[in-house]
Amino acid sequence: MLRYAPLFSVRNWRLRSQVPYWIDFDAVNRILRSRFIGRVTDDDLREVYRFGQEHVAQLDPLSGITDFSEATAVAFSPQTMRDLARTKPIMADKSRPVIFIAPTPEFFGMARMFELEGGETRPNLRVVHTATEAYRALNVSDPQFSPV
Repeated sequence: MLRYAPLFSVRNWRLRSQVPYWIDFDAVNRILRSRFIGRVTDDDLREVYRFGQEHVAQLDPLSGITDFSEATAVAFSPQTMRDLARTKPIMADKSRPVIFIAPTPEFFGMARMFELEGGETRPNLRVVHTATEAYRALNVSDPQFSPV
C-alpha cells in the first residue's frame, strides 16, 4: 500500500486553495517522489522544485519521480516549465534517473517540454504514461513510500 504525506503541515495544506501535492520517499530503493492532485499551478511547481533542491542532500535519492497521474488541470505556463528545466537539476548526479508520469496529453506535452529543455543537464529524464512504466524503468516492483 502506498502512503502519501502533504509537503507542508496539515494546517498549511488546508489553507491552500489549489492542488495538494505530496512528497514521499522509498528508503529501500531510494526514490524521491512528488505527486500532484487536482489543479497544478506555477506556484505549485516552483514550491515542489524548491523543496527538492533544499532536501535532496539529506535524502540522497538514487532516482526521482514527478507524478501527474491524479492531476486534473494544467494551470501552469509553458514558460514555468522552461524556466524550471533551465535551473540547476534537483539531483546533481546526471546518472540518476528522473521519471515524469504524465497520463494525459496536456501533462505529457508539458513534461516533454521540460525533458527537451533540460535534456543536457538531465540525460536520464524520461516521460511515461503510467506508474507501472515508471517503476519498470527503475527496476522496482513494489515501492514502499513513506512521508517526507
